[in-house]
Amino acid sequence: MIYLVEDDPSIRKLVSYALKGAGYEVKSFESGEEMNAASGKTRPELYLLDIMLPGASGLEILSQIRADSALRDIPVIMLTAKGTEYDKVLGLDSGADDYIAKPFGMMELLSRIKAVLRRSERQKQKDDISWGGISISPSSHTVKVNGAKAELTLKEFNLLFYLMENEGIVLDRDSILNTVWGYSFDGENRTVDVHIRHLREKLGDEGQRIETVKGVGYRFRGHDE
Repeated sequence: MIYLVEDDPSIRKLVSYALKGAGYEVKSFESGEEMNAASGKTRPELYLLDIMLPGASGLEILSQIRADSALRDIPVIMLTAKGTEYDKVLGLDSGADDYIAKPFGMMELLSRIKAVLRRSERQKQKDDISWGGISISPSSHTVKVNGAKAELTLKEFNLLFYLMENEGIVLDRDSILNTVWGYSFDGENRTVDVHIRHLREKLGDEGQRIETVKGVGYRFRGHDE
């Protein structure tokens, strides 16, 4: 089931038609308020959110989803007429899994949806990892630091998992962006650095395991020296 929140009726109808034609179940809504009122106990596989909406914006809805422990692991793709790099960074840093600017082709949209769903499914199938005082579980979507649960955003969780599963390997910013965010940025940005800083803070002393490799990127050190 895919939840589509789009206030333009022509786009909403076109996207719904394309998704149903591709074999997806779809529920479409004009606003976040309408979605919340009608969604009930149904748990979607993916959200498609327009940014510019009546009432709560798409970014506000995204924030609500990421704050809900029952929904935070569900992938989100932002649909918007805005196309600047700043807007892309803002949406993806807020926890979106991908970003597609209008106007877009239906084949491109379907391709992005399939890619995001594949990444989400692969994440769920991966094994738990423990290094030092940090343990991370993709199946339960939990992180514990010295036995205490750490509250991470979806992007922070995915970033930490990517670093830990590549323990000892230096990962450059481009590979981190492409793997964790699923998106290539055309210009210079510091979104990876910002997330690394927040992640280190939430991991406390164990955050020192995330090492900066100057001029390249980052490496997770699992073994104590």
